[in-house]
Amino acid sequence: MQRSTAVIYTLFFAGALAFVITNGGSKGRGAASAPADAGADAADAAAAPATTASGDGDAGSDAGAEDIVQERGPEPAGRSDAGVTLLSGEAPPSLPAEAPKKVRFGVVLIQYRGAQGAAPTARSKDAALALARELAEVAKTDFKAAIEKGDKGSTDDLGYIPRGVLEPAPEYELFSLPKGGVSGPVDTPRGFWIARRIE
Repeated sequence: MQRSTAVIYTLFFAGALAFVITNGGSKGRGAASAPADAGADAADAAAAPATTASGDGDAGSDAGAEDIVQERGPEPAGRSDAGVTLLSGEAPPSLPAEAPKKVRFGVVLIQYRGAQGAAPTARSKDAALALARELAEVAKTDFKAAIEKGDKGSTDDLGYIPRGVLEPAPEYELFSLPKGGVSGPVDTPRGFWIARRIE
């Protein structure tokens, strides 16, 4: 009985492996893929040849990614550093030891063409940055007014978020803020953020 069970498991494993190899090969060998929920920019980055060593290259399903890229047309290059670097182009420093383990926060979102969830007709990245800088000044004195001028997805309270969830740049900006503090614009894959730490 044990021998027949071992044979069945071996055949099942071999069949599953053959299925993965057969179906995985139809995408093309060596082609990177982006997670299905990562947005069209991740698909753009996955389709481009790897010329830089940024990120850890998560792989997943890219079903339909080619169609999305073709429908949207050419997009601005340079999305690979969104959320990875500060606006200065530098990598964010390590968080101080006294930085909280989780924070409660709100955010003003300013999307631009090529950001996750942004419409193909969204403003350019330069126009979004100019608006983000303007709204950051407003947010320092009246965060709710800045939210009203921000894009859909802006809110005064997104709840709690632990460290290690966000990309390095927005995490550094958010977790470095004092309670009640408001950040300047920070680039994320979703667009520019102006964050306010509540707790």
